[in-house]
Amino acid sequence: MNTHLITFPHPVPYADALTIQDELVAKRQTDTIPDTLILLEHTPVITLGIRAKHEHLLLPLETLASRGIDLSETPRGGDITYHAPGQLILYPVLKLTGNEADAHAFVSRLEEISIRTAGAFQVTAYRRKGKTGVWTDHGKLAAIGVRFKKWVSSHGMSFNVNIGLEGFNTIVPCGLHGEKVTSLNAILGDQCPTMQEVRAVMMRQFEIVMERTLIRESAHHR
Repeated sequence: MNTHLITFPHPVPYADALTIQDELVAKRQTDTIPDTLILLEHTPVITLGIRAKHEHLLLPLETLASRGIDLSETPRGGDITYHAPGQLILYPVLKLTGNEADAHAFVSRLEEISIRTAGAFQVTAYRRKGKTGVWTDHGKLAAIGVRFKKWVSSHGMSFNVNIGLEGFNTIVPCGLHGEKVTSLNAILGDQCPTMQEVRAVMMRQFEIVMERTLIRESAHHR
C-alpha cells in the first residue's frame, strides 16, 4: 500500500502541525488523499494530552515563555511531554481497516519502529510492561500518544535524537515520576547519527512494520 511522505525543511510550531493533521484526517476519512506519513521536528513546546495532569507542569507559564517554550493542549492520548528540535516526530495519518483497526496493535507497531531504529545504531531499546513508549537502560527514548477518528490515526511518536534534554526538567515526562529521559546523543556521544541518518532508517522501518511503501516525492513547505 502506498503512503505519501510529507517532510518539512525547518522545525514546525505545534499549532501548525495540529491544523495540518486535522486537514489530512478529514481528507483521509473521505478517501480524498491516500495514507500519509508526516515526519518533522517541532519548535520548543510542552504538550498536554487528554490524560495530562497540570501538576506535571513544573514551571509557571511566564518562565516557560521566557525560555521560548510554548504550551499546547492536544487531543492525543497520554499525559505531558516536551518537543524541540533534535527530536524526530512521526505522525501517521492512516485509515485502519480489518485487522489493522486495533489501537493496542497500532501503538505496538509504533514502538517496534522505534526499537528497530535505535537498534540500527547499536542502541538496545525495549518496551516496559504496562507502559507506553520505548526505553533504554539510560532512560526513555521514545514517547507515544495517538488519536483515532473513525479509525483514521493521527499524532504518533517522538524519538529523541540530539534534543537538549534539559527541556524535560520543566515537566514530569509522561506523568512518570522519577523516570529519566534520554536520547541517542546522550547514549552515543560523538557516535550519534545525524537527524538525516535517523530519519532514513525510521522511514525504512515504517515501511517494514506498517507494510506500506513511502512515496518520497511528496514534500510539504509551509
